[in-house]
Amino acid sequence: MKNEIDFPETLHEAITYFADGDRAFEYMKSVRWPSGKVSCPRCGCEDVSFISTRKIWTCKKCVTKKQFTIRVGTVLEDSAISFDKWICAFWLIANAKNGVSSYEIDRALGVTQKTGWFMLQRIRLAMQNGTLEKLSGEIEADETYIGGKVRNMHVDRKRKRGRGTGGVGKAIVMGLLERKGKIKLKHVANAKRSTVQTAQAAELPA
Repeated sequence: MKNEIDFPETLHEAITYFADGDRAFEYMKSVRWPSGKVSCPRCGCEDVSFISTRKIWTCKKCVTKKQFTIRVGTVLEDSAISFDKWICAFWLIANAKNGVSSYEIDRALGVTQKTGWFMLQRIRLAMQNGTLEKLSGEIEADETYIGGKVRNMHVDRKRKRGRGTGGVGKAIVMGLLERKGKIKLKHVANAKRSTVQTAQAAELPA
């Protein structure tokens, strides 16, 4: 890895630097496990063996000796997008003063707009959480409606809200609780099963 002085300072330099697969892999490894000690994303055990030809680890503690990669348990899971594109997308978003659209990621990295949108959502989630990792262990999920009572609203807001009771006009917030761990709250557009399940899938390990 380069030192801080030589580290890529422009998108062009980042694309060139991380085009080397091994270099991109080592960089992602250092981000996932900054202590330098690789641990199993399922049980946290550090007694693992590395298969260099496939770039995967095997946990010696898990009963089935399950294998895992850097992606397992992170926002990069379930994605075949190469590390060099992920790293450059992170660089692009982190250095954009006015935000980045999926079309900009599309043009800059040579991916489709759909892929750019997918990467953008996952990266925003990672930046919001301050980590690449998803929640783990036993997870409880629920949603609630947040908003003031109708009788306390200004007449203009009541008119804008429209007729209806319950959650009409209120913000829907989904909560995820990791037993003896983190709590995450996330705004969702609606409480439909497909919407909630999609939002949960982005946070939880496969």
